[in-house]
Amino acid sequence: MTSRLAVLVSGRGSNLQALLDAIAAGTLDAEVVGVFSNQPAAPALQRVAEPLRWSAEPKAFADRAAFDRALADAVAATAPDWVICAGYMRILDSAFVERFRGRLLNIHPSLLPKYRGLHTHRRAIEAGDAEHGASVHFVVPELDAGAVIAQVQVPLIPGDREHDLALRLLPREHALLVAVARLAADGQIAESGGAVLLDGQPLFSPLRLDSAGNLCRRSD
Repeated sequence: MTSRLAVLVSGRGSNLQALLDAIAAGTLDAEVVGVFSNQPAAPALQRVAEPLRWSAEPKAFADRAAFDRALADAVAATAPDWVICAGYMRILDSAFVERFRGRLLNIHPSLLPKYRGLHTHRRAIEAGDAEHGASVHFVVPELDAGAVIAQVQVPLIPGDREHDLALRLLPREHALLVAVARLAADGQIAESGGAVLLDGQPLFSPLRLDSAGNLCRRSD
């Protein structure tokens, strides 16, 4: 059965586009049933037809909880199998997370648990790391702290600036998100007790995306 995806965005929507492209190519058995944003002017919204778009200004609501309730109701109305945060730059409150717990995914531009939060590329460069990357994880109320499903790495090059590193990572980030979305759509992943289950068995370390775009278990 084709998996129904609700996608949360705040910016350009390049990760959303990667999902749409994979669906169009027949390599992801899914349908994007709604795109939701806290930024009504987000370019990402233009990547889907108007009936699939929902956006609102958070400041138009009485408080954070009121906005997240409205967002959650709009997402739930599309009856999604999975909710994917693809460049959604606003922290979701615990009520939202619990409503979709176990089917709520986020892509984060670092090798978690390193560099939760913002400015991850800068922080990796300043720390002198040899490698950087991205992670897809289940969302829990604590920021960027959910169980990590899969990661991809890229090397840091001497003289790297944030922009250089971000550009080098982005296509690998896209491939990672699509690969994990494929696992989700195929019913291969689940969350249980704060851990990832892969085909019903505990995953003790994140999968890694290889150069061919395949997810593999770590060999170390």
